[in-house]
Amino acid sequence: MALMHVDFFSRTLGMCMNMDVILPENTEGLIGMGGKAQAGFPTLYLLHGMSDDHTIWQRRTNIERYVADKNLAVVMPSTHLAWYTDTAYGLNYLTYISEELPAVCRGFFRGMSEKREDTFIAGLSMGGYGAWKAALTHPETFSHAASLSGAVDMPVRMSRRATLGTKASEAYWQGIFGDLDKMENGPHDLLYLAKNCKAAGTLPKLFQCCGTEDALYPMNAEMRQKLLDAGISPTWEEGPGDHNWAYWDETIQRVLAWLPLEKPAEK
Repeated sequence: MALMHVDFFSRTLGMCMNMDVILPENTEGLIGMGGKAQAGFPTLYLLHGMSDDHTIWQRRTNIERYVADKNLAVVMPSTHLAWYTDTAYGLNYLTYISEELPAVCRGFFRGMSEKREDTFIAGLSMGGYGAWKAALTHPETFSHAASLSGAVDMPVRMSRRATLGTKASEAYWQGIFGDLDKMENGPHDLLYLAKNCKAAGTLPKLFQCCGTEDALYPMNAEMRQKLLDAGISPTWEEGPGDHNWAYWDETIQRVLAWLPLEKPAEK
């Protein structure tokens, strides 16, 4: 695999941004990491959580080793604390992730497939929310979306904010989502977006997992049931685990196994 650290300008956000990118490479002679590459390779956009940045998946997991033989590109962008949302304060992070970033990557890395069926997105915690939000808002772009320990029901989370407690201020949340009491059945409501996709026949494949010791487990279990009640069946995994990198290093491997990937043909 080739690992690239990319600094570039985002016209959507009007600022310079960063991403780490793992690209398939023919490395048959590399000890312990042999792999093959073929043009038209699929891409996984891998999103970070609330306290992290574009380097975190490389620093905390073995993601590069896990994809070494899969002919898969992995794009890990930095997206700050904006919840992968076109924010009320005016910076359009959802548009950046869902529209601009795939176009930028395909321009930089010409081997990437431009097909929907080859374009995937996943993330943890805030990034789990963001992965589903991007795919359910732009199902024409993403065919598969995985949430690892995701904050998948933000309307409910905001409605319970007085009792849950949060490190962020009310002004912060309002800057992201606007009126916090009017989030249900709108663009920040993943259940609403999923129902719309189902009705339109554009629903991406969804993967959802959360550790049973995680504070977000009740929210994930509730969201799964809401989806099932709506006739939507995400691939669901639960088991021992907390909101930490030991759990995510394990579960990202299961996400990769779930994706429709083909190994490069032998030459």
